[in-house]
Amino acid sequence: MRQDIGVVNDLVKAESAFVDEVTSEVQKVIVGQQAMVERILIGILTGGHVLLEGVPGLAKTTAINTVAQTIAARFQRIQFTPDLLPADLIGTMIYNQQTGGFATRKGPIFANIVLADEINRAPAKVQSALLEAMQERQVTIGDTTFKLDDPFLVLATQNPIEQEGTYPLPEAQTDRFMLKVVVPYPTRDEERKILDLMTGDTFREPRSVVTLDRLAKAKNVVSQVYLDERIKQYIVDLVFATREPGTVGKGQLKGLIEFGASPRATIFLARAARAHAFLKHRGFVLPEDVKSIGLDVLRHRVIPTYEAEAENLGSDDLVRRLFELVEVP
Repeated sequence: MRQDIGVVNDLVKAESAFVDEVTSEVQKVIVGQQAMVERILIGILTGGHVLLEGVPGLAKTTAINTVAQTIAARFQRIQFTPDLLPADLIGTMIYNQQTGGFATRKGPIFANIVLADEINRAPAKVQSALLEAMQERQVTIGDTTFKLDDPFLVLATQNPIEQEGTYPLPEAQTDRFMLKVVVPYPTRDEERKILDLMTGDTFREPRSVVTLDRLAKAKNVVSQVYLDERIKQYIVDLVFATREPGTVGKGQLKGLIEFGASPRATIFLARAARAHAFLKHRGFVLPEDVKSIGLDVLRHRVIPTYEAEAENLGSDDLVRRLFELVEVP
């Protein structure tokens, strides 16, 4: 087994070399926000959709645009608005007067990377059309069903503070996203670097450094990253702790979690941990990988009770407590 891990480790080191190239290109445009960029790359490497939440001006859209430019793939940006229709997203049938028939006009969702900007500004029908495509990876236009391109990834953004004219995503729909990333403000030093970068005379354009073939090989290697049985059990213990909070930490969380995470969280946590290890050029998963990515996988899947809210405990607080209470292998 140790020999196999060594082989996988060497394979990961070889195939993950492009990660440093992508990071270098992204740093030409984005200052800081390393965790956000890592989460976007994890989504790309696992095929898991990512929801970025943060106040305006934190470079969420710019980060997605920049990462997409480093990959030789089809990229589409869709600005979600209250008057958007499902046909504007997936496409529609157009009547041809000359032939007397209908022709299919595909929408912008037929791309490899789709940026759903301000997803919570679109009405429920549009959100449902997008989320169905995310789950089934296909759309139906008229009587014909079309498979979406491979790879297909949705990177969505939403604004948590301005609620006027928005349609918040229900929990059942946010569960379709592998990761929900809360984007923080930059530090004081990063803010100064942003000022220098954005008020300069030149703008450095990122290069395309990854082909789809190379990305496909990397995704295959990510699935081979070694996941020890004890790490698997640790992941299961974490997810079950969200469903049975009274069984951990001498009942410290009893009555604080209304609904816990589904088996989808278990699968996503394992995939994301493997991808996180890949980004660190390792062929095996450590508990630190699970901890690093765990909050982003679980925060939108753990629903606090009224008692927790009365104590000013949100989902993030409860997930952090879970990681403190569940025994690490």
